[in-house]
Amino acid sequence: MTGPLRTRREGGILEVTIDRPKANAIDLVTSRIMGEIFADFRDDETLRVAIITGAGEKFFCPGWDLKAAAGGDAVDGDYGIGGFGGLQELRDLNKPVIAAINGICCGGGLEIALSADMILAAEHATFALPEIRSGTVADAASIKLPKRIPYHIAMDMLFTGRWLDATEANRWGFVNEIISAGKLMERAWELARLLESGPPLVYAAIKEVVRAAEGEDFQTTMNKITKRQFKTVDILYSSEDQLEGARAFAEKRDPVWKGR
Repeated sequence: MTGPLRTRREGGILEVTIDRPKANAIDLVTSRIMGEIFADFRDDETLRVAIITGAGEKFFCPGWDLKAAAGGDAVDGDYGIGGFGGLQELRDLNKPVIAAINGICCGGGLEIALSADMILAAEHATFALPEIRSGTVADAASIKLPKRIPYHIAMDMLFTGRWLDATEANRWGFVNEIISAGKLMERAWELARLLESGPPLVYAAIKEVVRAAEGEDFQTTMNKITKRQFKTVDILYSSEDQLEGARAFAEKRDPVWKGR
C-alpha cells in the first residue's frame, strides 16, 4: 500500500507502518485509512495478529497532525471507523495487536500504543502526554492510563506532560520489553509468530472478557462466563478447537488450531 500507511502481510500476521514524514503525525485522512485497515484485519479470518509501528528511527507517532489542523482539519472531525488511529474505538477487535515503538511516542500516538495488547519499545523510545501544554485533554489516555500504571504516575504524566524514557515506561509496566533499535521489528515478528501459532478462539474470548471486566465487578463477569453470555466464550466452548486442546494434551502432542 502507498500513501501514509504501509502494510505487509505474512501468513496470519499483518504489519501496519505509519509513514508520514517527517514525524508520522496523523491527520483525518490517515486516521480513516487506519480504521479501514484494522477493520479489515478484524474481519479477515485468515489474519490472526497485527503489528503497528512507525517508519524511520525517530518517530513512532506524535499523535494529531497540528499542521493539518492549522490547515482546516477539525480536531473533532470524522476520524473514521475505530476513532482516532483506527484502534481506540474499534468494536469487537478480538485479535492480538502488538505496538512496536521505534522512537517518539506521545499524545495520540501514545493513546494508539495503549490500544494495543502488548508494547515493545526500542531503547531510545520516549513517551509523553504533552496535551496539557496546549490547553487540551488527552481524552483516551485519561481513561486508559490510570488503569494500566500506578495512578499517581499516570496523573503526573497527564498533569505535567513530562517525558518518560523506555526504562521508566518499562518500570511502570506499560512497556513489555525494551529491545535494541536494530532488533525491534525482529522481536515484534518473533512475538507475532508465537501468537499466530496460538488458539485464536481463546484470544477472542480473553479480549472480550477483559473489556467487559473493566466496567463490571468480578462476580458479574464470572457469571457471564459460566452462563456463556459472552459470544466469544460460547463459540469457544462449542468449538473443535476446545476438543483439540484436550485431545492434544491427552496425546502429548502440539495442538493444531483451526479457529473453529
